[in-house]
Amino acid sequence: MEPVYRTLEIIAHGLVRAQGLDLRFSGLENIPRTGGAVLTVNHTAYTDFLPAALGMYRAGRRTRYMIKSEVMDIAIMRFLVNHTKTVPVDRSVGAEAYRAAVSRLREGEIVAVYPEATISRSFELKEFKTGAVRMAVEAQVPIVPSIVWGAHRQWTKTKTGSRQMGRSHLPVSVRFGKPLTVRPDEGPDEATARLKETMNTLLHEVQDTYGPHPADAFWVPSRLGGSAPTPEEAHVIEDAEAVEKAAARAEKARGER
Repeated sequence: MEPVYRTLEIIAHGLVRAQGLDLRFSGLENIPRTGGAVLTVNHTAYTDFLPAALGMYRAGRRTRYMIKSEVMDIAIMRFLVNHTKTVPVDRSVGAEAYRAAVSRLREGEIVAVYPEATISRSFELKEFKTGAVRMAVEAQVPIVPSIVWGAHRQWTKTKTGSRQMGRSHLPVSVRFGKPLTVRPDEGPDEATARLKETMNTLLHEVQDTYGPHPADAFWVPSRLGGSAPTPEEAHVIEDAEAVEKAAARAEKARGER
C-alpha cells in the first residue's frame, strides 16, 4: 500500500485539479503492467516529473525517480525519499546510486531517469548520458521512452517566462512510446543514440498534436518559431553557468577552511 506514496498521489491529483491542468495521456498501453522497466523522460521543467508519474499511475504503476542527493539535507524531503523508494544521486559517488537503481529494477520497480541529466533550455533534446541503457542491460529490463510537453510553461530555466503555478489551465501532454530492448549487438553508445532518436520522434509527434505554438513565445523552441535559445545558444549559457557554479563551490570551500 505504501501510505506515504499514496498520500503523495492524493496530493498530486489535488494539485492538478487546483491548477486546472489539462493533462493529456497517450501510449498508456505501452507501459508494462508488471516487472521492472527504465522510464526515460525528457527534461524541460522543474515540474515534468509529476505528469509522467500521473501517467504511470493511470497505468496502475508507480515510479521511482532518481533525484539529486542535495534534497536529503531537507528533513521532509529525506523522509519522503526514504519512504517512497526514491533513489538519491550524489554525482561524486554515482556508482552507489546506479547500484541502488539496478536493485530497484530487479525488484520489479519502474525507475525514472532523465537521460539529459539537466533541464534543456532550448526545449530540444540535449545529449544523452548512457546510464539508462546500462541500467536496463544490467537489470535485463526494457526501456519505456516518454515525452512530457507543456510543463515547461509552468516553471523552467528562463528569465523571460513567468512562473505559472496557479490556476493556469495549461495543457500538458504526456506520451509513452513502445518499450525498447537493447540488442545484444549494441554497445551503450549505440543503444543510447537509438533511444534519443526514438524520443526525438516522440517529441515531434507530441508537438504536432499539442496545439498552436505562438511565435516568439518563451516556451516555444526556436525550430518552431519561438524565442527559446537554439541548442547552440543554450550550450553557451550552460557553460557560463557551470563556470559560475564552480567558482561558487570553490569560494564556499575556502570559507569552510
